[in-house]
Amino acid sequence: MQIKSVAVLGAGAVGSYVIWGLSSRKNIRLAVIAEGPRAERLKQQGITINGTTYRPQVWTPQEANGVDLLVVALKYGALPGALDSIAAAVGPNTTVMSLMNGVDSEEIIAAKIGAEHVLPSLIKVASHKEADGYHFNPETTIGIIYGELAAPLKSERVQAVEALLAGTGIHSRVTPYIKEEIWSKFRLNVCNNLPQAILGAGVGCYQSSAHMKTISDGLCHELEAIAVAKGIDLSKVDASSRHGSLVPPATRYSTLQDLDAGRHTEIDMFSGALMRMGQELGIPTPYNEYTYHMIKALEEKNDGLFDYAAKASDLTCAK
Repeated sequence: MQIKSVAVLGAGAVGSYVIWGLSSRKNIRLAVIAEGPRAERLKQQGITINGTTYRPQVWTPQEANGVDLLVVALKYGALPGALDSIAAAVGPNTTVMSLMNGVDSEEIIAAKIGAEHVLPSLIKVASHKEADGYHFNPETTIGIIYGELAAPLKSERVQAVEALLAGTGIHSRVTPYIKEEIWSKFRLNVCNNLPQAILGAGVGCYQSSAHMKTISDGLCHELEAIAVAKGIDLSKVDASSRHGSLVPPATRYSTLQDLDAGRHTEIDMFSGALMRMGQELGIPTPYNEYTYHMIKALEEKNDGLFDYAAKASDLTCAK
């Protein structure tokens, strides 16, 4: 098995890391899946990553049909609307790797195309968008982690992905504990991504403030209780996997980046998912419930819901 064609669905902060690395591969066809005005924009402008503009091919989902490897790097809220596009791109021998946050994107995709196509995976990259495109540090990026859920762990497709990524600059490793690794990243996101988004400060806040560490720890304790109840043994994962890429203390992770830019966040995939699982399992999640509603309120603030200056004629009762 050899991967000769790769399509990326979602050419944002995560997809740009894949495009950056695989653009050095001259023996494959590399494309971004897009349609309409976005496709035209990508064809005309390309994608600027770390100061260099890359011009992968741009395919419709139908043009991508039968691609050897499909990398899904969407925002969580975009996944339901993209399932038909994913199905259109997948052929009998297509492998799909989801590099999305959260713990259920593989299940959602598998329900549409069949679990046999999905190679579980995750990515750890501190990528952000600036006026001139996407930026990340290639050296400190942990990269892509992937593996089979059951033997044979060194399957043909795992070996094919290893061969594809070798020498590209993309950091990667195969793990026998991919489910635990995905939950470990989920823990990292919930504990580090969310509290700083409410505070509006860099990730260094967890070291600078005992109060922020207490909030982070509370979120983690709830997540770990749910993981135990679901049979996810996080002790199988090296302690080092609890840490993300080395970043400056001013780093603002994806949820805060979304709020800074006035976008809606992926909070439904983080605390929202934990609240649902907690309800199903009878496990209280007060830290996650508070975090969920606070970030939803910050989204409403960005939407202008609390712009009372524009509603000066309105009166309300202060109690």
